[in-house]
Amino acid sequence: MLNFKNLLLFIILSTFSCAVSKKNTPSEKPTYKYLALGDSYTIGESVCSECNYPKQLTDSLNHILKDKTSVKIIAKTGWTTTDLLSAIATENPSKDHDLVTLLIGVNNQYQGKPFSIYEEEFQKLLDMAIDFAKGKKENVIVLSIPDYAFTPFGQKSGKSEKITSELIKYNAFAEETAKEKGVYFKNITPITQQGLGNPTLVASDGLHPSKVTYKKFVEIMMDEVLKILH
Repeated sequence: MLNFKNLLLFIILSTFSCAVSKKNTPSEKPTYKYLALGDSYTIGESVCSECNYPKQLTDSLNHILKDKTSVKIIAKTGWTTTDLLSAIATENPSKDHDLVTLLIGVNNQYQGKPFSIYEEEFQKLLDMAIDFAKGKKENVIVLSIPDYAFTPFGQKSGKSEKITSELIKYNAFAEETAKEKGVYFKNITPITQQGLGNPTLVASDGLHPSKVTYKKFVEIMMDEVLKILH
């Protein structure tokens, strides 16, 4: 049986031990929030649900940083800038994301929408993206539009040269707008222009990027993404 002095010593030592234990307990790692805005190139048409670039990027970040990164995707095949604006209004994403990516415009071009619509709405979307990224322009990445002229679908359309020339115009505007707003612009289009020479870069539908292509997107984005999150 413990006497009074031994009991008092036991209580003191136990209290000290608990204090040291709490002090040495590592704090919980932060959770990074990522928002991906776009269309079929973002949701990953014709590839598995985990194969699009936002999901592959998230998986890579979780592996590299050893932190949990959550991703929310607002994108759907066929969406124009108008459709994306409408979806954002409906979903009303939070404004506390650590990273936001924006890739939009191919359906404006494909559907023959007036270029002026893209000029107006892309700027609105980019302003929203910055707002969703805690108001920090440096936390946003704009991705260029892939060139589907270099796919079996694009070749069969008989309009491959027209597609490329129009997408050059779209991407030039996106890059200029991004730079004006201080947002990082990443040109992923050259990867997709290898599609005819390297069929593994094209999905089974003969039009959209494959899992391999999305992995390449992630690889060339990663340095900038890590700078943002660090």
